[in-house]
Amino acid sequence: MMTSITSFIVSHVRTALITICIALLAIAPVVAGQAQYVIQISVDGGGASYIQNLIDLNLVPNFKRFQTEGAWTNNARNDYDYMITLPNNVTMVTGRGILGVSSNGHRWTGNGDPSNTPSASNYSIQNNKGSYVPSVFDVAHDNGLRTALYVTKSKFSLFDHSFNNGNGAPDTTGPDNGRNKIDAYVYSANSLALTSSFVTAMGTTPFNYALVHFTDSDTAGHANGWGSKAFNNALMAVDGYLGLIFDLVTHNPVLKGKTDIILTADHGGKGTDHAVNTDPLNYTIPFYVWGPDAQPGADLYALNQTTRLNPGTGRPPYTDPVQPIRNGEVANLALKILGVASIPGSTINASQDLSINAAPTKLFIVNVPLAPAETLLHD
Repeated sequence: MMTSITSFIVSHVRTALITICIALLAIAPVVAGQAQYVIQISVDGGGASYIQNLIDLNLVPNFKRFQTEGAWTNNARNDYDYMITLPNNVTMVTGRGILGVSSNGHRWTGNGDPSNTPSASNYSIQNNKGSYVPSVFDVAHDNGLRTALYVTKSKFSLFDHSFNNGNGAPDTTGPDNGRNKIDAYVYSANSLALTSSFVTAMGTTPFNYALVHFTDSDTAGHANGWGSKAFNNALMAVDGYLGLIFDLVTHNPVLKGKTDIILTADHGGKGTDHAVNTDPLNYTIPFYVWGPDAQPGADLYALNQTTRLNPGTGRPPYTDPVQPIRNGEVANLALKILGVASIPGSTINASQDLSINAAPTKLFIVNVPLAPAETLLHD
């Protein structure tokens, strides 16, 4: 009789413990990835089909490396409304659509260099929208992480101007790290020089989050056409810059095994333009993730079957209940890897549920002895 009572009590205690553990998992804070550093690569004009053509010809080994060693898709989408550079890159750092739904978009629609406008002395994303728009730089910086922006177009001064000491929001998270959210801002029209500068800085005083932008393919596309010899040569040049970054993170003892790289694009192109938002060549882009947190050779849609919908050749609006993978996912994915919460007010991957590997959640149960004949869980 006593054995039966003991077995009954033990069984119910174990059940209660499992229930508590599951409840704790539901409210648990963000779990950091293995990486301590995230490098985001923005390939301007990097349409997925053009990159894949060169991969198939074995002409871009570093782009291919993302596919063989990382989790990836060639069927991601950029913003629904605009197929242009600066607005889409604002989406990448804010986790918001350009117009979005209702009033949740970041609302930056201009594609020129804002420093050349009549209001150049006071330009910022928040002044344009009428309210502050937090970014990946805000969240990383306010959590005590180092941030950087390395770009090859002067129009990206918009980010430096929006999140500097004058326009950045006060830091109310933990210790006050100041209002300037970007620790290092570097602009150079020469991609090789920019890459060399980044590799040197990253190898000495690493940034936890860095955005690196390459203009080469966009410049060649506008001048000679997407898919032209000049365009393909430009993508192969970008592949070389990627190789320098791969060499850095695989050999530097501080970065090795602790760095994830996320690559995506603002748009593709057709002919010498990319303005038509209904053309698949303009809105079909890559989304590649490489590093210790990414599952080698994994299809991102296969990893996210219940939360993302492969759009085929379509262009789903933001109002669709299940979204495709978008370039705007990158900001909150980077923050998830770094173990911090998503961007306040963001709408793309705001729940940080984009999976880049299929590793199961580990559930740890207190070891309470069972009666010999009992079995609680089956593998």
